Amino acid sequence: MLFGKIEYLNLLPFHLFMKRYSRSTRHYMSFRYKKGVPSKINAEYAARRVDAAFISSIKAQKESYVDLGIIAKKEVLSVLLLPSNNFIEDNASASSNVLANILGLQGEVIIGDRALRHYLDGDTSAIDLAKRWHEKYKLPFVFALLCYHQHDKEIKRLASSFKKSHSKIPQYQLQRAAKRTKIAPAAIQHYLSYISYELDTKAKAGLHKFWHLAQQKER
Repeated sequence: MLFGKIEYLNLLPFHLFMKRYSRSTRHYMSFRYKKGVPSKINAEYAARRVDAAFISSIKAQKESYVDLGIIAKKEVLSVLLLPSNNFIEDNASASSNVLANILGLQGEVIIGDRALRHYLDGDTSAIDLAKRWHEKYKLPFVFALLCYHQHDKEIKRLASSFKKSHSKIPQYQLQRAAKRTKIAPAAIQHYLSYISYELDTKAKAGLHKFWHLAQQKER
């Protein structure tokens, strides 16, 4: 299976799980990866150059997906808007740009590990877009969904297994991620406590609210 891989920290637990999953004799399946930022993976998926991937939620409405996503119950720390007089999109993003527009905010959108580093630097003027969404609608925000073109049974099995897994991230993996992202291991663990993956009832309500508001903006 060719899997689109976004190497942001918010998917670190999932990618480590995938390694264990693919090596197990019970669930053996060969995974190959195409790597990129969310906007690139969206394009690879749309062109069917990958079989499955976490797709930006704004691009996933008409796709087949499982109940697994990148979800912020309240704040997220890694999707920020830096206030200014102009609206500047993050070229790596899709859903976050639309979210800022829905919220009627002006400024520069930044996402991913870059945004998390900015948050950790202590910029108190930066707006956490997921937090602002929750303040306004009292719902979680779904940034991405695990979508698939084929291998549906295997993807559903993988998603179910991931939701049941509660493995801690080994220290050596945290150290490796810290070296790659220039974010301290303790800060990574703190950040991941804000990320949810299961698309539960409230998350689905937030997702459908987002889709509805996005469609209204297009009219």
